[in-house]
Amino acid sequence: MGTVWTRMRATHGKCLEEVARRCVDFTAVRAKYHSPDHPPLEKTFTMRNQWKPISFALGSLWIATLTTAVVVSLPDGMQSDAMADQTTQRTGAIDPGQGLNTAQDLSASFRTVAEAMRPSVVSISSKTTAKAVSNQLPPGLRNQLPPGLEDYFRERSRGGQRMPSREGQGSGVIVREDGYILTNNHVVEDADEVFVELSDDRRLPAEVVGTDPETDLAVLKIEADNLRAIAFGDSDAIQVGDWVLAIGSPFGLDQTVTAGIISGKNRNRRIVNNGEGFEDFLQTDAAINPGNSGGPLVNLRGELVGINTAILSRSGASAGIGFAIPVTLARPVLTSIIEYGQVRRGFLGAQVRDVTPALVDEMGLSVDDGALIQGVLDKQPAANANLQPGDVVVSVDGKKVRSSSQLVNYIASRPPGASVAMVINRDGETLNKTVNLQERTSEAMAMFNGGSVLGAKLEPITPESAQRYGYAGMDSGLIVVSVEDGGVAAESGLMAGDVIESAGGNAVNSVAVLQSVIAEAKRQEIPLRLIIRRGNTRMIVPLQ
Repeated sequence: MGTVWTRMRATHGKCLEEVARRCVDFTAVRAKYHSPDHPPLEKTFTMRNQWKPISFALGSLWIATLTTAVVVSLPDGMQSDAMADQTTQRTGAIDPGQGLNTAQDLSASFRTVAEAMRPSVVSISSKTTAKAVSNQLPPGLRNQLPPGLEDYFRERSRGGQRMPSREGQGSGVIVREDGYILTNNHVVEDADEVFVELSDDRRLPAEVVGTDPETDLAVLKIEADNLRAIAFGDSDAIQVGDWVLAIGSPFGLDQTVTAGIISGKNRNRRIVNNGEGFEDFLQTDAAINPGNSGGPLVNLRGELVGINTAILSRSGASAGIGFAIPVTLARPVLTSIIEYGQVRRGFLGAQVRDVTPALVDEMGLSVDDGALIQGVLDKQPAANANLQPGDVVVSVDGKKVRSSSQLVNYIASRPPGASVAMVINRDGETLNKTVNLQERTSEAMAMFNGGSVLGAKLEPITPESAQRYGYAGMDSGLIVVSVEDGGVAAESGLMAGDVIESAGGNAVNSVAVLQSVIAEAKRQEIPLRLIIRRGNTRMIVPLQ
């Protein structure tokens, strides 16, 4: 190539010399033509005819000179491109242009991330041995059986049945170099043996450090050297349309990499822990199939942004809709399990619901989105911070609140004892509140999740349960889920589907409130009457 350009530069010099010589000849001719003693007219025409080939030669030389000068003046890289372009045009090939370069850059990014992630991604296999289980029905369901069938199921339950052994497979990601691995709870749930296979083909037994069914996460521990932990990203910062890679072992094919984009955020499908878990899924169209569960979803910087968990599909295989637990939800669970062996969560002590257009019109709210506080438990963090029913939480710790599930997830991600800064809207006025969280325990949640009182199972009403039982516009009270035979509730005439609105003149939004009202009535030895709603009828029910 150096020889070629040396010749072109030499040619360039000769061209310039020839142009200069021709210009000197032209000047002499022009001077002679304009002199006082110029030749006769017929000679002038002869001179003009002689000038035509000279002009053509000069023009051709000048164009060639400019072209050569431009090419020679280009940087070496561009000179090569120019030569390549000329070669391409001569062979009849199509120039792909910048589009191919962009695609190759993206391909290189995928390749780099996939190679970098290999040591951090693991395959997980689990085995559950056969065990006997009882066929006995729960008491609440058994009491609702028609006469005669209860004895049938009682006889069937004596022998029980034997659940067969089963094997499971999934994926995981190394999150600490000392051997901690993050995966899905459903990958290792009830497993008696768990093994982890690394990218270098080492197969090691794993200890289940802790599980969290409420987020479908689990933490494993292996003893091994030369482990590479993945870097954590920010799932809050990732945007719809951003490229991501899903890595795992679908159908046992380890180290499988699929690419896609973030298709949606803040998805709540009520699939975790029978619909009672914490969900804030990232949605992606990167192919996720059985065996991908527990594997990482990473951005193009090779950072963990989610744990692949579920798919939406009619066939059981990828249909382009996959869900991943965002790392902002998974990381506090991981930290808590490693530190305490279990998940410790913050507790607010308030019932919340989404702010919808219908709710804005109904209640005359001054904001269009957020989390509406529907009820507040006495002597709990929300009440201690003077939060009130009807308040709308619009932000927490500087993060905008767009839904009730977002607020619930954030509170649960904070440790007990943490303080959170809330901005609320109360009747159009913006207020700043600091809430000191307590620990979310089963006893604390019993105030919301219902319980048995006077021989009746009760649950706080929600928009979903109100619709299920055929009540429109009800947002407070306790729904009677079931009634035990021979109990006080049954003898007083309560029935499944009734809604207890108040007791002794006090509105009841939780089992704890009802229990305290009943205890106070007993202490004062006064009769207690309930106001209940049954279908379209509101009635008084004296407790027997």
